[in-house]
Amino acid sequence: MGRVEGKVAFITGAARGQGRSHALRLAQEGADIIAIDVCEDAPGISYPMATEEDLAETVRQVEALDRRIIATKADVRDFNAVKAVVDDGVEQLGRLDIVSANAGLGSSPYLAEEIPEDIWTDMINVNLSGVWRTAKAAIPHLKAGERGGSIILTSSAASLTVYPNIGHYTSAKHGVVGLMRALAVELAPFMIRVNSIHPTTVDTDMIMNDAAFKLFRPDLENPTREDFAVAAQGLNALPIPWVESVDISNALLFLASDEARYITGVALPVDAGAVIK
Repeated sequence: MGRVEGKVAFITGAARGQGRSHALRLAQEGADIIAIDVCEDAPGISYPMATEEDLAETVRQVEALDRRIIATKADVRDFNAVKAVVDDGVEQLGRLDIVSANAGLGSSPYLAEEIPEDIWTDMINVNLSGVWRTAKAAIPHLKAGERGGSIILTSSAASLTVYPNIGHYTSAKHGVVGLMRALAVELAPFMIRVNSIHPTTVDTDMIMNDAAFKLFRPDLENPTREDFAVAAQGLNALPIPWVESVDISNALLFLASDEARYITGVALPVDAGAVIK
């Protein structure tokens, strides 16, 4: 216990899924949390997004661990909103040490030449530019603390290999790797480490929906979770169809902790061997 004791973490997309899991895992190890989520459905996205009730549940679970949390509805497409949340959170909690740029969108499958303009724009705006805005809002506080820090960008196995029919998603996630490496070099003199995490399929709402099932099982008219599991397992070297959010959170905790104090610029797969298969 206490691997990030006394530290403060800023987490985007914290209302449910991986983001909530990250908040809880870091809180279990002693961190206080600044959390945001858009808490609104997104046009063109084929599954329901998190709600304000979901974000309130994250708050409840973190507080049940006797940690402080400041949770706010905010959109990573709006830099001023993100900055205001981080500034307020640091003022209330006194510091910032860890950043988890986790917020992201999934999508229905499209051939690259058939991706609608608005879907492409939203994907890049959230999954890449939103990660950049998150870092941009947080970096001044990390520098001001003069204690170093850890920034972890959520990418995907799709940035280390190639999956067809999600070219917009894959492009955004490849971009995250480039951003991570640039930030790692730029921030190294301040002892601020920057790494990325690359999950395979994770058992969250972004994956467990009809659009994702159809992406992986185009041979079936109405594929089920069980049908999807067969295809998903085929992506991984280990004989499992997907990982759990806590598996990603454990990797994030390691990168956030002093155990990884000299690890920076690394693209870490948590992928059941998907990228080597």
